[in-house]
Order: sequence, then structure tokens, then C-alpha cells
Amino acid sequence: MALRHSAEDILAILDDGARGFVFPMLDNGYYYLAASRLNLYRSPDDWALVFEIFGFSPRAFEPDLQVVTFGSTLVRGDLGARFPDAEAREAYLRQHPHDEIGFHHPIGGEVWIGEEEDVAEGTAEIEVRGETVPLPADEAYRRAGIERERPDRTFIFELCRALACERREAVLATEEERRANLPAGVERLLVLDDWHHPDLAAEVLPSETATFRELAAVLAAGDPDLYRASEEPNTHWSNWPEGGTL
Repeated sequence: MALRHSAEDILAILDDGARGFVFPMLDNGYYYLAASRLNLYRSPDDWALVFEIFGFSPRAFEPDLQVVTFGSTLVRGDLGARFPDAEAREAYLRQHPHDEIGFHHPIGGEVWIGEEEDVAEGTAEIEVRGETVPLPADEAYRRAGIERERPDRTFIFELCRALACERREAVLATEEERRANLPAGVERLLVLDDWHHPDLAAEVLPSETATFRELAAVLAAGDPDLYRASEEPNTHWSNWPEGGTL
């Protein structure tokens, strides 16, 4: 069996995801970006593209890791629990035939969370992936290029960005989390920690960037050398100053 989609088909799926607000928006006004990663998977039959997005949404009131998957075939083991009603489940599948999102929380507990989107006074350590670690020192914020908004307080989004610099692997996805919606048999073909992401707020679609046209070609052909990195990377949080400001 041949791959289920051409490069043009893949781009159309990604564009549909952008129009449907599933494709990650790095300058989301309700989300402070801290770290990101992009993974491409391939088998002779299937392709998949997995985003890892770590940051903080004041609406959720705690940091989270979003794993956003696009692919030709998706595994959705918990769909019945999410949509007990069959009609609702079928409607969801019609709207999201090639995309799925999972949420994870690398930073455990809530006692460290203050009442004003900050780290609670007196907090000295937090739990990251089950390990108790000290809060980043002031030097860690400077090293990460973070200008603290207040000297007497650490806001949660600032902590997330410092952790993303100090403990990047811990705040991004595990292989199990990345593969949660992937079919058996796909292998990771390409991993990008920096890439050029479309400015969705400016209504730029993935297909309108050279980067995602190259990535679609990589997936269609199964050849990572087709990715030329022909556009400047922009995925560091500092490139999206509007993120989290609403």
C-alpha cells in the first residue's frame, strides 16, 4: 500500500487545521509560549507530524504541555470516554479526521501556584516529572534572556521559560506522549527544535511558508534531506511578544 497522501494533500490538512484553530498558534494571546518541538514520523503507509508546545495559559491557571498530532491515520483510544454520545463522537471525527490534541502537566502539584499568576511566596522547590527540583536561580532567568516584570515576584510564565532553558527535555514530551495518537509502525524521521512557523494571527497558512512545503515533501517522499531550512527559524518565545498578553 502506498502512502495515503501527497505533499499537496498534507498541506491541505495542515491548512484545514489552521482554519479550525487546531494548528498551533505561537502568538496565541491566551498562551505564554515557553518551549516547542516538531517531530515528523513516517512508515510506508502513514505519515504524522507531532508538535510539542509547553507554556502557560492564565485561563487554565497551570502550565501545560500540548501534544498536537496531524496524520493520515490516528489512534484515539480515549475517544469513547470523551464523547459517550455516539452522535457527538461522530461529529467530532468528521470535524477532526486528521488531527488530535493531548494535554500533559510536566510540573506537578498546585501548592506553589499563587493567586496572581505567580509563584506562591515561600516556594523553594517544585516537582518536575516526579522529581523535586529547586526553583531556578536569578542567573537562570538572565541566561534564558528573561526580563523579570517584578523583582519581588516570579510569574508563572517566567518560571516556565526558565525551566524550558534549564530542563528542556523534562518539560517537553516523552516518547510515549508523542506516540499516543500514532499508528504502529511509524518511525521518527526528523526532529526540529527550531523552525519557521506561520504567523496564524496574520492569517498566514502553513502552505504559504516554504518550511511547511518542504516538510510536506519530506513526509510524502520519506526523505528528510528535502528539508532545506530555507526560512529563518522563529519558534523561540521571544519572537512572539503578543503571546499571553490578552
